[in-house]
Amino acid sequence: MKLTIIQTGDVPQPLRGQFGPYRKMFETMFDGTGQGFSYEMIPVSDGAPLPDPASLEGIVITGSAAGVYEDHAWLNPLRAFIRDAYGKQTKMLGVCFGHQIMADALGGDVRKSEKGWGLGRHSYAVKSRPDFMRTAPVALAVACSHQDQVISPPKDAEVILASDFTPNAGLAYRNGAALSFQPHPEFADDYTLALAELRRGKAPDILVDRALASVATPSNSADVAGYIGQFFKRR
Repeated sequence: MKLTIIQTGDVPQPLRGQFGPYRKMFETMFDGTGQGFSYEMIPVSDGAPLPDPASLEGIVITGSAAGVYEDHAWLNPLRAFIRDAYGKQTKMLGVCFGHQIMADALGGDVRKSEKGWGLGRHSYAVKSRPDFMRTAPVALAVACSHQDQVISPPKDAEVILASDFTPNAGLAYRNGAALSFQPHPEFADDYTLALAELRRGKAPDILVDRALASVATPSNSADVAGYIGQFFKRR
């Protein structure tokens, strides 16, 4: 199965030399599921045109430094692409910004949260178990890095992951072909640590220190990657 990675942002420049391009994190994550995915990348934030979703097997919308409420020429075409993919039931995953723009395009409310930065490893309660998540435990610990949040999900979305900090952290859509997560299962621990440290000066020191310490908590990112792999493979 080919996954089309819709790249809406990249690894911050100060970290890119060490950690490489963002797409490689997704490819490494999906390779780890053993599902035999192949990949193509469309840098939509650099002006690349979007294809007809009906011609695609699976879509992955990445994270980004952009906000859905900002003025970027590529945002409205991406919203139209998401709505088209949803209507055609092309399998689609959104992560972080991808989670937010999917919710925004499909009728939800996304804003910069008054709670501030979410950094490090957060624990999310599993609120619902779609078929591809039947074996999920009561909670999943996954890395995050965000200020924006889905405040109100679209009416077609069911909340599957939630925390006090991020009540709408995972959404499964009722067409059966759309899934999104606020946290980042594609982040390795060394990148999670480096990214949290990069926020120092933007986020309070105490929050950054807490984020660095949180990475000692065992990660469930591989489990989430496995659920995503099952989501894409199931008819």
